[in-house]
Amino acid sequence: MTREDYADLLVPNVKYDRAYYEEKYPERNLDEKAIVTRYAPSPTGFIHIGALLQAFISSKMANQSNGIFFLRIEDTDQKRSIEDGVKLIIEDLSKFDINFDEGVTIDGEKGIYGPYTQSERADIYKAYIKDLIVKDLAYPCFCTEEENNEAREMQAAKKDRIGYYGRYAKCRRLHMEDVIEKVNNGEKFVVRLKSPGDFDKKYTFKDEIKGKMEFPENDQDVIILKSDGLPTYHFAHAIDDHLMHTTHVIRGDEWLSSVPIHTQLFRVLDFKVPKYAHISPLMKEDNGTRRKISKRKDPEAAVSYYHKEGIPNEAVRLYLETVANSNFEIWMNQNKDKDVSEFVLDFKKMPVGGTMFDYDKLINISKNYISKLKADEVYEFSLKHAKEYDEELYDLLTKYKDYSINVFNIEREQKKPRKDIACFSDVKNQVWYMFDELYNPENYEWQSITDKEEIKNVLDTYLNEYYNIEDDKDAWFNHMKEAAMKLGYAGDMKAYKENPEDYKGSIADFSTIVRVALTSKSMTPDLFEIMKLLGKDRMQKRVEMALQ
Repeated sequence: MTREDYADLLVPNVKYDRAYYEEKYPERNLDEKAIVTRYAPSPTGFIHIGALLQAFISSKMANQSNGIFFLRIEDTDQKRSIEDGVKLIIEDLSKFDINFDEGVTIDGEKGIYGPYTQSERADIYKAYIKDLIVKDLAYPCFCTEEENNEAREMQAAKKDRIGYYGRYAKCRRLHMEDVIEKVNNGEKFVVRLKSPGDFDKKYTFKDEIKGKMEFPENDQDVIILKSDGLPTYHFAHAIDDHLMHTTHVIRGDEWLSSVPIHTQLFRVLDFKVPKYAHISPLMKEDNGTRRKISKRKDPEAAVSYYHKEGIPNEAVRLYLETVANSNFEIWMNQNKDKDVSEFVLDFKKMPVGGTMFDYDKLINISKNYISKLKADEVYEFSLKHAKEYDEELYDLLTKYKDYSINVFNIEREQKKPRKDIACFSDVKNQVWYMFDELYNPENYEWQSITDKEEIKNVLDTYLNEYYNIEDDKDAWFNHMKEAAMKLGYAGDMKAYKENPEDYKGSIADFSTIVRVALTSKSMTPDLFEIMKLLGKDRMQKRVEMALQ
């Protein structure tokens, strides 16, 4: 039997050969500096914040080099796939303005290098498996799970490395006649790479982020085709990255130790090896130790968390920029008139070690971002978030649209806008007292003045004798000072500090009584704007509530 016939027996019904696919998927017509990279998830529907960082970096590196960023779905492990998993991934990334030039789409795919779903590429993989068998670079393995377990136990007892290599790779030594007999008897088998590696030799490569890296050569005869006819991830990704002409493999550094296997596969297959860039993980401190952020332990590991909290997608992107490149914040401060998209990511400025996930920093970025939005933009974002997560607030925002926009506009469009809203789930906590339907204070934050008769006297005097809704801000404040001074409060803070015993309190104490009576809170945005929006009748009702 020839090697070709032998390969046909092991991998039957292969429609096309390797040469066919090499011709079908020609080199891309791009500039030599263009980066072609991919996001290649399993269709689980779940996107981890670390995966979002990877997709963000991959997308930006491709876009800024006029390259290609494509979506490939790696579903060779069918057990992990869920219904609508691909749709959920595409929609989630799109919310963060991460879109693909080609690859899988919600209703199909786009691009000439497909199929972009691995389970649809079985014939392609088999053509290359068959080619390796013909060249005696791969072989069938009939070892059962029990036999493999026994071998691992023997290796552990002898303190040998665990794995299928060297003298432990017993099927590597099977003669063709023995293989043919086993196949004809219907015995199940996998196909393994015949590794040319030597574990005692060092394999060195340059990582685009981490620099020079060194590992032992791979000598494991890794499985490249499973018994179900689908390839392993190791093999499939090598074929796919070659035929899709990926120039840069950008991924998490948990894959670093796999580089010797992957590059060996590229070389055995006679492919050009792509460049590798391994991204450091996002870390958290846990009881004094650092660990990777975990989807089991940390709710903020899932990107769905940010949608639920109402942290703007753009704020998350800005935070990812700070994580991706150490010089981003300096650039942003020096280029305030430029769009963030003009910042150029650089592999050399990406962190080599793990980066601590700084939630407080993200919230601060979110506050700054929201503070710069127009009032109608805050309204639209708040309405959208409330529609999904807070029906009561949604109904109020819908019912009182113009009024709500005016509430959001308090201390907004000015040189130093107020930064009270950190995320859109926080909106109700910040504005509830402006809506009568929500206004039911559990307590009033009275400060230095707590005597009920004094509070009643202040409110009656000011609101009935001095407050005029037609006043501008200066007149409003002057009238408040006049009322305060009539009742024995200092109208000037300097005078009060010099002789506090001469007064009941200061103008600040006086205005705080008004503020708390109308909102129940001692700290609010501009009291003048609040009073204008509430109006005289609503203020009177609130004063009555406060005095009761």
